[in-house]
Amino acid sequence: MEDGFGASSTSPFLTESLELAMEVEHENSRPSFFSCAFDSQNGGRMFSAESYLASGSLKRVLLRLDPSPNDYEENTVELFGFQWVTEMALVESCGFLFGLLRMQMLNKSWCSYICFMVLISFTSGQAAHLHSEAEKIRHQCLKFLHYVKVFIFRYLEPPKVENDGVLHAYEELEAQLPSVLVEELHALTVNIDHLCELPSNVLAAFTIQNQAKVFPPSWHLLHLHLDIKWLVLEVLHVLGEKLKKQVVYANHFINLTGENLTNISLFEKHCGNLISDLIRLAINKYPKVRPSEALTSSHYSCNCIKELWILLIQLLDHRNKGSNTECFWSLVNTTLKNIFEQPSTSENMSGFETVQCKDPLSFSWWVMSHLAPLYQFDRNGNLNEKKQKESNWKFVEELLKKSTDAQTGVLEEHLRMHLQCCLTLCSFWDLNLSIVTILWDYYCKNLNSCFTVPWLGLKDLANVSKTSLSMLELVKRCCCEQQVPSLYNSSNSYFIFLSILARIMKEENNGVHPWKQIKGRIYSKFHRKRMQELTEVGLQNFFSLFLMLAIVVETEDIVSRVLDLLDFLTPSSITTARRALIWRGHFAFLLIYVEKNMDISALAEKISNAFREKAKEFLVTKNNYTQRQNLWTLLSTYIDGAQEVFETSSYLSLSEEKLLNDGFTMLLPACRGAELSMVLNFLQVVLARLRSVHERVSRGPQLGNAAPAQIPLVAKEHHLAVASALWRNFFPYLKSQRMSQTPPSPQLADTAAGFTLLALDIPSKALSDLQPQPVLSMMRLFGWDDMVWPQLVSRYLSHLIENSSLCEDFSSMGYTSYEALTVRSWFRCVLQMFLDQPSGALAKTDAERTVGKAYMEQLTEMTRLIFKLSEVENILLKANVGQSVFKQDPKNALVQFIKAVGRTYSGLQTLPEKSAMVAKTLEYWGDVLKYVKPYLKAKGPPEGLQLTYWIIGCLVKFCAPILATSKAQQLLFRIVDCLLLPHSVLQQDKELPVALLSAIQESLPLYLQGLSFICCQSQTQGAYLNQLLGSIIRHYFGRFLPSSPTAPSAGQHPLLSALGSSITAPQLLHLRKTTLHVIRENYLQFKGHAPPPRLASVLAFILEVLQGTQSFELCDIDLVLPAVLKCLLLVNELQVKKISTDIVQYMVEGCQAGSGGEHATQLTSVFRQFIQDYTAVYDHRVFSILETVAVLDQTLVTSLIPTITQSLKDSEHKQGLGRNAAQREAYKRLLSHLAEAGQNEIQKLENETDL
Repeated sequence: MEDGFGASSTSPFLTESLELAMEVEHENSRPSFFSCAFDSQNGGRMFSAESYLASGSLKRVLLRLDPSPNDYEENTVELFGFQWVTEMALVESCGFLFGLLRMQMLNKSWCSYICFMVLISFTSGQAAHLHSEAEKIRHQCLKFLHYVKVFIFRYLEPPKVENDGVLHAYEELEAQLPSVLVEELHALTVNIDHLCELPSNVLAAFTIQNQAKVFPPSWHLLHLHLDIKWLVLEVLHVLGEKLKKQVVYANHFINLTGENLTNISLFEKHCGNLISDLIRLAINKYPKVRPSEALTSSHYSCNCIKELWILLIQLLDHRNKGSNTECFWSLVNTTLKNIFEQPSTSENMSGFETVQCKDPLSFSWWVMSHLAPLYQFDRNGNLNEKKQKESNWKFVEELLKKSTDAQTGVLEEHLRMHLQCCLTLCSFWDLNLSIVTILWDYYCKNLNSCFTVPWLGLKDLANVSKTSLSMLELVKRCCCEQQVPSLYNSSNSYFIFLSILARIMKEENNGVHPWKQIKGRIYSKFHRKRMQELTEVGLQNFFSLFLMLAIVVETEDIVSRVLDLLDFLTPSSITTARRALIWRGHFAFLLIYVEKNMDISALAEKISNAFREKAKEFLVTKNNYTQRQNLWTLLSTYIDGAQEVFETSSYLSLSEEKLLNDGFTMLLPACRGAELSMVLNFLQVVLARLRSVHERVSRGPQLGNAAPAQIPLVAKEHHLAVASALWRNFFPYLKSQRMSQTPPSPQLADTAAGFTLLALDIPSKALSDLQPQPVLSMMRLFGWDDMVWPQLVSRYLSHLIENSSLCEDFSSMGYTSYEALTVRSWFRCVLQMFLDQPSGALAKTDAERTVGKAYMEQLTEMTRLIFKLSEVENILLKANVGQSVFKQDPKNALVQFIKAVGRTYSGLQTLPEKSAMVAKTLEYWGDVLKYVKPYLKAKGPPEGLQLTYWIIGCLVKFCAPILATSKAQQLLFRIVDCLLLPHSVLQQDKELPVALLSAIQESLPLYLQGLSFICCQSQTQGAYLNQLLGSIIRHYFGRFLPSSPTAPSAGQHPLLSALGSSITAPQLLHLRKTTLHVIRENYLQFKGHAPPPRLASVLAFILEVLQGTQSFELCDIDLVLPAVLKCLLLVNELQVKKISTDIVQYMVEGCQAGSGGEHATQLTSVFRQFIQDYTAVYDHRVFSILETVAVLDQTLVTSLIPTITQSLKDSEHKQGLGRNAAQREAYKRLLSHLAEAGQNEIQKLENETDL
């Protein structure tokens, strides 16, 4: 018997059997059973260790090995609580044992629980007891059925016939055992319910969590049903194998019923019922499954159901290989067909078979997609993706025909799910062209459909791609491995069809590419009429199909055919939207060419020629808004597509220059606002991409770069062509816009910088008018030209200042003014930051709002970069200026730089160094007055005027030593003429604008201090400079002088600010002397006896000057005191008298405090002259003034006694009337205040009287 088994086994089976025998040699095997009570994360197992798969139970059955090699080895075995002889029990008591099994199935423990579980709640102790009882019953049942398998394998013998033909009684029973087993197994299958017919509270056990430790009896009962249903099949299979596939008839059953029953028919019927049972469970679960979740929601109620499906697959396909029995798919197909057919009569059909499914088609797809992956599991329950899988394409083709049948009317929401399932099956099964044919017959008729699902909302409404790249990316997703479950929401059914088509096109069918077999069917559907019937959506679907085909099969052939098909469209019928879509399709094909490293010349020329024509129309269309919008839709499509090509191309070696034709020369002048912005953005992308790729190619092949060796040479030629097209078709417009009437777009500066760097990398292709040094020419055009908008210059230079290659290029050509001219541009950009602001009252806002945050940020960045230039760093270092300066706002940073320049110059020792520094500084400044001329001409805006006078004032003050040189004096004279002494200022009766006057008032001290220093230093123009200084003081002293000392003013007089600042003594003295001289000559001159206007204010100013300085100078006495004494003498206004008295007091006390006698001598001289001039006429007033002075300085007046006496006598002599008693009395009152000297003089006068 055993030899017979071995002889029938093939060598692979024998090897597998030996391996299995070695594995179980030392194991204490337990009866296998279904269990989902295990942790699937433990050891990565898919099924429990006691399962039929993981325990090797199935494998041993299929290999015809002992089902339980380590069990039932004793002479007796306990079954259902009784002891039995192991080798005889089944022969002698088969019916009785199966009766005990049926009794256990109806055990009161099951019944009591099932009946009362809804009415009561068990305590934990009761639950544990019930669990234990149920588990014990289940174990007894399983033990018996496993014993049956072992008994058949070990002890069942075919009937033996003796010579006399008489059998022993036991032998007769043994001979009848196979027939009895078939009958008992049939009775068992009849007595156990269908799974779906179990009470609902039993079926609810499927939902119990796997991690539970104590299970209710319902769980054990449910899983016992699964065990029995499976073990019946195992027993029948083992029986058939033991009897060498002889047919066993159930004789007693046949005699009673007249129905035929064999082991084979029972196996097939039970197997069919079991599959139907499992399908019914899936049907009950299906209503809860959404179409979008079909692939993620399996039909397994628990893991044991999944194992049962796998067991059926393994067993049925194993039996099918050795005989003509039906395979697994055949039984499943039959069951599913019954669901579809829904027979009108139930004759010869069980009630179960007539069960209806709400959507049998979708259900069939769902079940099929989840059963196919089960073929990946081997006999041990391990996942083996390389395992050969049996397909079921014939049935799926029938499903597909139903899904695409117009009469069936399958909705898109279901069709997506069906095709998702089909795509899943494609990944498991071999190639099948029939499904492509079926699907294409459906979709070619529905290309104009949107394939949307209404309840998905807006995300499902985007049917037409907005860019060529998005169009291509959508199609490329169809050509790569995808997460199929996510396709429902991300793709429509048409794109899922394309995914199926792409997957099949990638495979070969017996050495023949599928495309060869299918392309005729696809091409034939597109004829002239069909092409003209395509809507915009239809065209999108048309392109999607051929883009996918171009990716996976013959690209050039596909593109050529598409172009031919598009020629079927009549131009008059093509709307703007459809033409834009066609252009996007062209560019999508171009992107495929680029990705496949194919030359795009022919295809690029075709689309670029169309672009040229539309650009020409756009240029001549100015007033027709609708036509402009339509044209721009096409032009922007072209720009987007061309940009995507340049961004995608790895080496720009595929004739990309064909896309940059002269259409852009017509397009650019016609663009406005956002249109121009888009074109310039495209241009920047192309420039940056060209430079990046050219640099990479120039470096040569790098480590890890798989580029072909010939690429660099070919690429460089194409790079030259791209550069030439850019210069020829884009740069002329760029050049024309640098001096536009309004501030240009920042993109213009960015693009100009890109061209400059392109000229640096590929100088030979720059335009002829930029040669021979294109980089220098570009800098002169956009960076150093004083006529270019500062916004453009600052942004342009910010891109280039830090570029080391640019610096090296200027150094190599020996151009040393690069940094100086860049600093000059920065100087201008800061000065002109308010250039485009209005000059009216509306401009009076804070600086950031007026200038604009963007430009301020740009200037700040430019300032940061300027302070990194080597020349600037050197100046700051010599001037000990910290590097934190550039972190300030640009205006303050510029002032700090001006200070650093002046400080650096002052630190130089030799004449050549100073001369070079003067030349360099003048180069930094340039024509500074030209920069501010717009402010002066427009008299605004106020911020611009303030900035102008402040910055140039700082220039005059802090760089005064440089302006004092002969090289720089002409600039100084121009500054004075333009800013301080223009024609309008010279007209004293003409009011100046408030903004201008305010700016001058705030900054005038800077100019006065600087000019004062220059006057002291200059040796060639000293007289003229002093004259200028005097003129400035003369004109502005009166303009800023209030009408009276108590009148409100706009702030401190700028002359006071200039005289009160901390400047060196020579400067202060010169400025003070000049100021007082101008005041004396112009503001303290009496017209006859009439005092000058605003005399009190003039005197108050003088008093503030004297009080605000630390020292007392001789010039104060000479220039101020005579005029003040005269005011004190001739003016009776109390305010004038008081201020004049204060001035005299200050001077007298100042002479007393001063060291040496020079001041006193000078003071005495002034008083002496005052006495001589006015005593004769104003004797009483003179004596009164002297009385006041005597209180302050008696010695001073005492020294003047001889002069006074002589003047008295001269007056009397001149009058010719003898002694003037009144005068002498007044004089005596004065002398009475002069102590002894005064008494002596009185005595002398009296003696003269007595005589």
